[in-house]
Amino acid sequence: MPTVKVPKKALKMPTPTKDSPISRTVVKSKKIKKKNYQSFSIYLYKLLRMVAPENMGISRKSMLIMNNFLNDMLEKIAVEAGRLAAHTKKSTLGSREIQAAVKLVIPGELSTHANIEAVKSINLFHKSHERDAAEKAS
Repeated sequence: MPTVKVPKKALKMPTPTKDSPISRTVVKSKKIKKKNYQSFSIYLYKLLRMVAPENMGISRKSMLIMNNFLNDMLEKIAVEAGRLAAHTKKSTLGSREIQAAVKLVIPGELSTHANIEAVKSINLFHKSHERDAAEKAS
């Protein structure tokens, strides 16, 4: 059985003096990264403020239900638009595919209202970009 050698002199920690600070190893704590959670709750709350009286709120559970509903609808529309783009052998989703997918996924008159609001927002987006480009040019 091999013998274990014991050092004759144990290592001594330096004693602190008034001139030198205590030398210790600094352990940096790892920052806990927040999970990247995307939610529509901010936008739902803003929408609630626009359509409802000031004193009306929404519970956390109701907000979770609405957020799940929006995520589900967004996924259904995206899948259907992807199918339409694949059917027409296009690799890019355009507003035409999205509008057709909305007509297929959302029932009845609600789809026409959704498409009208979408066209309004697209036009507003294009006007703001044209205005920004004109400001940069001058």
